[in-house]
Order: sequence, then C-alpha cells, then structure tokens
Amino acid sequence: MGKEDRKLRRAAKSSPLDWALDGRDQQTLDMVNEAIQHKEVLLAYQPVVFAENPTMAAHFEALIRVLDETGRVIPARDFFAQVEVSEAGRKLDCLSLSMGLKTLRDNPDIVLSINMSARSIGYRNWKHILNSNLKRDPTLGRRLILEISETSVMQVPELVMDFMDEYQQHSVAFALDDYGADLTSYRHLKDFSFNYIKLDASFAKSIQTDPKNQALTYAISYLAQQFGMFTVATRIESMDDASTLHGLGVRCLQGYCFGAPTVNPPRDENKNSKSAA
Repeated sequence: MGKEDRKLRRAAKSSPLDWALDGRDQQTLDMVNEAIQHKEVLLAYQPVVFAENPTMAAHFEALIRVLDETGRVIPARDFFAQVEVSEAGRKLDCLSLSMGLKTLRDNPDIVLSINMSARSIGYRNWKHILNSNLKRDPTLGRRLILEISETSVMQVPELVMDFMDEYQQHSVAFALDDYGADLTSYRHLKDFSFNYIKLDASFAKSIQTDPKNQALTYAISYLAQQFGMFTVATRIESMDDASTLHGLGVRCLQGYCFGAPTVNPPRDENKNSKSAA
C-alpha cells in the first residue's frame, strides 16, 4: 500500500468531529501566526496576593494575549494548547519573555512571573533573550519568576532540572503551574526545587464544602512548606474561599476576587514584593 493510500484510509476513519477539531485547530494556529506577524500581541497582568494579607501583592503574573482580526483580545487558554508544540508557541514564549522583562526594567519595584513552555528551554532565541537581559541587568533575576506547567515539565524533566539549577544561581525563581491537574505526583515536590507550587484551579472549587479538596489542599500545602515552597491557589472568587484556603496553609492567592488581568503595567505599592520567594 502506497503512502497516499494510507493517508486516504486514515482520512476515511476520521469522524466529522475529527475534521471539525482539525479545522478549528488550524484556524487557531493561523490566527496566532497572523497576530505574531503583525505584532498584535500583548501582556495582561494579574496580582498574586499574600493569603494572610490579601491587600498586599506578592507578585504579578504576566498573561499572554493575542488580538484576532476584529481586534478582540484572546486569552492564552483559548489558543495555547493548539500552538504549544509548534513554532508559533516558541515565538509566543519569546514575545512574552521579551515584553515581561521590559516591564520589569520599566517598573523596578515589582516582581513578575512569566509563563513559558519547557519546550522553549532549547529554543535558541528564547535563551538569548533571557541571557542578554540578565547580562544587561543582573538584578532582573531577583524579580523574575518563570512559570512552567506540570504537564510541560514532565515532558522533559531532566532538561527542566538542569535549567532551573542554572538560573536559580542568577536568583531567578520558578513556579510549577497547574499542579495536580491530572495525576498528582508528590515526588515532583521532592525532585524539583520550585519556589512556588500553583494549585490547579479545581482545588479551589467548592473548597468550603468539599472535604476531599480540603484534605488534598492541606496535604500539598504542608509538604510544600517542608520543601521551602510557597503554595498558590488560583481562580479564587470569594473572600470566604480565600479564608478557607489560608486556613489550609495556602500562602498566596490569585483570582478575580483580588483583581482581574489588566493590560496596564502593574505598579506595586508594597516596595517589598519578593519577600515570598
């Protein structure tokens, strides 16, 4: 059977849903590539606050956004899964890092976490942006947090370990994002020297009434504390949820309850925001 025949057989087995999903993914990729080409990319900033004092920001997270052809702002959750493995994903990480580091230079009193894929560790341009900025201003490392999802970390764990070892020597902090989204492994807390563990949003859901979520959140917070890591709960929607999470040992909180992402660069009035790291 020839190559074309095999392709036709695979296509014949595809369902209408498969075709629809493939078409949607291609449209998403085209939109992102168009935004990158025309520099229609920006960052939105959301505060991460101390659980014991939610009026005080520990740091801010920089969230990548793209503009579609109508000018609508599209959040990363709507496109990054489709582009992460592609060249567009690497270019987005480069843009996010470059813009985030500029924000740090322009705002010397803030700490900023910038999202990245573990795949970008070996991407030459991304590493060049990071290295050149740290060489230009070594103090940036003390105010930079690089945020990597647990799923991404597990794709190349040894590479991530080496990368973290190298840049923690430059005072760069690291956050493990979406911890527990799939199969939680407590070994990740032992094997990796993350500074922050960001709980998957599912942990905050019904936290006041769900004893299983309470038990898991308490266990993770306790173990993280033993390894010198700060736990961050995400998508917090009420102060009652915030109070419950604080009581379970969570050290930092993030969500619309404390501030929606805004494209205006953050200005931290605390003047002391990296004390959490």
